Amino acid sequence: MTVAIRALSFDLDDTLWNIWPCIERAEAKLHDWLLAGYPRIAAQFDALALRRLCSDEAVRDPAIAHDRSLIRRRGLTRAAELAGYAEFALDEAFEVFFAARNQVEFFADALPVLERLAARYPVVALSNGNADLDRIGIAHLFAFHLSAAIVGTQKPHPAMFEQAVARLGLPPAAILHVGDDPEHDVEGARAAGLRTVWVRRDGRDWPHGLAPPEFVIHDLHELEALLATWPG
Repeated sequence: MTVAIRALSFDLDDTLWNIWPCIERAEAKLHDWLLAGYPRIAAQFDALALRRLCSDEAVRDPAIAHDRSLIRRRGLTRAAELAGYAEFALDEAFEVFFAARNQVEFFADALPVLERLAARYPVVALSNGNADLDRIGIAHLFAFHLSAAIVGTQKPHPAMFEQAVARLGLPPAAILHVGDDPEHDVEGARAAGLRTVWVRRDGRDWPHGLAPPEFVIHDLHELEALLATWPG
C-alpha cells in the first residue's frame, strides 16, 4: 500500500531559485567593497580568485567543509593576511556578500506553488547552502529549516534527513523530498527512507550509475499535479 504524503521537504538553491547568479552578484559587490576599503586585496584577488581561496579553506580544514559561511569568512581572513592587512573588518565584509547572496530571484513557478503547498502540508527546508529564509522573506512558509551548518554534515549524509523525520514525527515514507541534485537530494533522501522527486529544470541527463529517480518533474506545477493524484 502506498503511504500518504503528510509532509514535504525542499532543497533551496537551484530548486526554488538559480543560485549562481546570486553568488556571482554577491562576489562582485564584495569585490567592489574591497576595492574601496582594502585595495590590496582587490588587486591581488579578483572575484573568482577569492572564491577559490575560500574553497581552499575547506581543503585546508575538512572539518568546516559543511559550513559555507565559515568557509567564506575564513577565505576572506586569509585574503587579508596575504595582502598584508593586520586589521580587517571581517563582519562587514561578510555582510556585504551575505546580503547580496540572499537577494534571490525565484523560478516563476516556485513561490506561488510553495505558498499553496505550505497551506496544505507541513513544509521544511533542507539545504547544504547558507540561505537565510528570514532575509529572503519565506521563513513563514516553513515549519523549520535545517542546513548543513546546523546539522554538522552535508547531504547526502543521512543526518539531515533523519533530523527532519524526527522533528516532523512522521514515518520517512510519509515525507516527500523535492530537490535538484541527484546525489545530495534524491540519493540521500531515498537512502533515509523518504519518497523523492527530482526537479530537472535544466534538461540534464540523470547521472550514469545512480538508480533512476522515483519521480521527475520540470517545475513545481508538476509537483502539485503529482500530489493531487497521490493515493491516500
